[in-house]
Amino acid sequence: MKAESSVNVTLRAIEPEDLDLLYQIENDQQLWHVGATNVPYSRYTLHDYIATSSDDIYADRQVRLIIENAEHETVGICDIVRFDPQHLRAEAGIVIMNPYRQQGYAKAALRQLAYYALNILHLHQLYAVIASDNEAALCLFRHAGFEHETQLRDWLFDGHNYTDAVLMQRIL
Repeated sequence: MKAESSVNVTLRAIEPEDLDLLYQIENDQQLWHVGATNVPYSRYTLHDYIATSSDDIYADRQVRLIIENAEHETVGICDIVRFDPQHLRAEAGIVIMNPYRQQGYAKAALRQLAYYALNILHLHQLYAVIASDNEAALCLFRHAGFEHETQLRDWLFDGHNYTDAVLMQRIL
């Protein structure tokens, strides 16, 4: 495990070369219960998304960024979605690939994502909806300055069972 002070990540735009990574993450059924989708995406759909994304949060209502470590290895993806331009808020999300978990990459990436949201996008707040039994994610967002705002009963459905979720919020 790396010491937290030695963890360095870079957030960068999605490139066409990231298609396989995006395909892998979006179609990982083990992640569907933590997101807003539960259907597979085709390579064509994801290729089209990469090709047509304007990288403008006002046009796309989202920004997706690749997380790279100091060795320029892709360790995950983070995003700002459900952007609301009237209220200057959006939902934050992050996925770290299995081999890179528990090494401080998520914390470093979330810190940079919040900085980007405040200083570049000029958002007022970020929020996250996290399954109440996802202790790792709850701890990550808590350490990143997000506060537990409310419990959402039976908020997430995995196809078989409903799970409570926690709405966490960070005023930037």
